[in-house]
Amino acid sequence: MLKELEYPFNAEYLIKKKKHIRKELLSDTTKNFLNKRIAILGGETTQDIRLILELFLLNYGIKPTFYESEYNQWYEDGAFPNSELEAFAPDLIYVCTCTRNITEFPEITDDQTAVEQKRLIVIDKFSALWNSLMQKYHCPIIQNNFEYPFFRLMGNKEASDCRGRVNFVTMLNCAFYEYAQAHDDFYICDVNYISAAYGLDKWADPYYWHMYKYAVAVPAIPYLSFNVANIIKSLYGKNQKAFNLDLDNTLWGGIIGDDGADNIEIGQETSLSQTYSEFQEYIKLHKQLGILLTVNSKNDETNAVSGFERPDSVLRREDFIAFKANWNPKSINLFEAAKELTLLPESFVFLDDNPAERAIVKDQFPGVAVPEINGVEHYIQVLDKSGFFEVTALSQDDLKRNEMYLGNAKRQQMQASFTNYADYLKSLEMKGEIKTFVPMYISRIAQLTNKSNQFNLTTKRYSQSEIEEAANASDHITIYGKLSDKFGDNGVVSVVIGRIDGPKQDELHMELWLMSCRVLKRNMEFAMMDELVKISKETGIRKIIGYYYPTAKNAMVKDFYALQGFSKVSEDTEENTVWEYKIPENYINKQSVITVNAESDIK
Repeated sequence: MLKELEYPFNAEYLIKKKKHIRKELLSDTTKNFLNKRIAILGGETTQDIRLILELFLLNYGIKPTFYESEYNQWYEDGAFPNSELEAFAPDLIYVCTCTRNITEFPEITDDQTAVEQKRLIVIDKFSALWNSLMQKYHCPIIQNNFEYPFFRLMGNKEASDCRGRVNFVTMLNCAFYEYAQAHDDFYICDVNYISAAYGLDKWADPYYWHMYKYAVAVPAIPYLSFNVANIIKSLYGKNQKAFNLDLDNTLWGGIIGDDGADNIEIGQETSLSQTYSEFQEYIKLHKQLGILLTVNSKNDETNAVSGFERPDSVLRREDFIAFKANWNPKSINLFEAAKELTLLPESFVFLDDNPAERAIVKDQFPGVAVPEINGVEHYIQVLDKSGFFEVTALSQDDLKRNEMYLGNAKRQQMQASFTNYADYLKSLEMKGEIKTFVPMYISRIAQLTNKSNQFNLTTKRYSQSEIEEAANASDHITIYGKLSDKFGDNGVVSVVIGRIDGPKQDELHMELWLMSCRVLKRNMEFAMMDELVKISKETGIRKIIGYYYPTAKNAMVKDFYALQGFSKVSEDTEENTVWEYKIPENYINKQSVITVNAESDIK
């Protein structure tokens, strides 16, 4: 991760040095880039928006190829036949429009009916475009909402009078939000908020429109591109998943080992203590999104815990999934926490007021997000605008993630009391639901395909639309797996997608096989194999062809197919392997510790 591209960034520097930064990003041989085709349909000039967007995406490990419409051809390119765009076959479409693209504004002489007619004209045009794009390209769409006009004819009344442009823009934005709520794979880039945070007068400086046809001032372009990039990286599973938090002068003021729990700054007694309390409240809110909280502190554990036992502490010890308070290097603590939670280190946001500690962690784990924080009064702003946890979907599994990891901790504790691992697995009383894709879980399945990196044999990524297509395709077998036990429900944890092929249509070619690492070593992969074989035999499949494509993160499944009884057919110079499994007539199930598809047991 390049420091120059982390928030808060120097926007003018990015614009000036964009070619140099791009070259540096592309020269990073350690990155396994995810290639994506992105179409930008612009209602304004988009050249620099595209160039800066590319930098942020490369920094996130996404290598984009762009289609860019001609100036102000956003509607024509998307709503009408377009052989060039169709040949481009976008993975994602970004509609970059602005308030200056609104052609039907109310006039002072209009009544409520006339205003409503004009609103519908604008909404109908946009919704027709979105519907057309969805039908043709079946890919995610990102749509700018509208920034407020740069002038107010009626002053403050513009906000409340139906004829006011500010009011009109507000109504249009609300209609955009209603469309987003009703349509999956449709996302709003909140330009209205971004422009307000930047400063509307500067954002909408008319000079840049009349000189270059940029509705956003050129110095503000990185802020727009950064927000679009955050949506895209969230869609493709590049979000962080957990906080790794220092304590002293980070979650509270003062050094608890020196000052004692009674004298640290937290609560409502002083302005400084109030600021730390507000920050704790902000951190705790992330649990609602399923973000995991962990502690990483150089402290005696007893002292560290005492800070959360104060009656005025917002955070409590039980809010943290992992709690490392010791004198080990923080890089080791972070690594150990990641290992315990079966996460990659780059899943964490490391938060520490000490620049030396930040530098060490960043040096040891270049993929870890290490924001520069200075002054507790600015902690929230830096974290909130950095987009580490940008939300594009919230499944029930996301909302229950903390509960799921707490359940894992209980399982680990119980495992320690068993000498025989098979007996331990049986004691969990595991129940599995393994069935073909159903609409209820499509969103979660799409999430898993973009988030799972370690137990993922092909690391192919799917949008929600592509998952729906696969589920409805007669030449595909699609299976999801849920797993629960006496400690709780892990939700959807495994996904298998196979394509029926071969001269006799009796071969199943595995396009995707993945599993969440939080259910490792519980035989779920064998339960999935058993069910896959059962469904394959019912479909007339005689042979299953498996593929393994190695990445920097999925070495753990290199021998997966061998463990399932497949035979290796080929291996190329890049260690991509092909495997074959001829389904026997007397196939014997590979696992017996999970009760599969007992309807009364599935929650």
